[in-house]
Amino acid sequence: MNRDIDPLPQQRQWWVQRWLELLDSYRFKKRLERARTYARSGHVLNIEFSSNQVKAQVQGSEAQPYEVSLAIASFTEADWEDIITSISAKALFLAQLLAGEMPPEIEEVFTANGLSLFPFNLSDINSHCTCPDPVNPCKHIGAVYYQLGDRFSEDPFILLQLRGKTKQAIILALRQLRQQEVDLTTATLPPSPPTPEPSSTPSNPNQADFWSYREPLDPSLVKITPPESHKTPLDVLGPLPHREAELIEKYLQQVYQSVPRRILEKNSA
Repeated sequence: MNRDIDPLPQQRQWWVQRWLELLDSYRFKKRLERARTYARSGHVLNIEFSSNQVKAQVQGSEAQPYEVSLAIASFTEADWEDIITSISAKALFLAQLLAGEMPPEIEEVFTANGLSLFPFNLSDINSHCTCPDPVNPCKHIGAVYYQLGDRFSEDPFILLQLRGKTKQAIILALRQLRQQEVDLTTATLPPSPPTPEPSSTPSNPNQADFWSYREPLDPSLVKITPPESHKTPLDVLGPLPHREAELIEKYLQQVYQSVPRRILEKNSA
């Protein structure tokens, strides 16, 4: 990703814009400008994520890069259970997250549980830098803030990870919850009807003898005539729920129409 030019606000994803607005609330604007310049010019050498912590190396004026760390307060396991239950009720949310999009309505999931996805201000973020600057955030920490906006743009799950749940853990929890719902639904279904007794008719009759009847027909008991209606069982049952229903219908219609004719031919022979 090209990190040299910040996209315009209207081109940023909404969750990236919200993160950058957090920085814009910082009153030391000159410091933010230097931090943005550091982020653009490649001074952030690397960023690593460990649980809800961010660790980075930022090259400053010294030979050795400075070590920067950031952390946001994690939600409790009980909080995450409520969040995941709420997300599970909206399958579209997970689909959008997996597609790299953060649904705007997802904030309602957190507020409904008394939480906030984003920090309210910079003081909610625990940050540290090994540089001698006593002011926090220094330009090195600020540069990491801006780089995090790019990372959130690439993968919105990173923002959720900073609140205490990795992408893998969220997906696993959602799958387990869905499986529990499926198991519960299966357990409450009515029992299946009993299996009918097997027919005494051979399962694989000789096809060559299908049209053969070796006993004479009693005309007083059996009378075979063409059907009064041209409707086949397929017409009565309606269209078949099958992608190739049209081909199947045409084939079976030919079979149904040929059966009376074949029987009449055999009977008159």
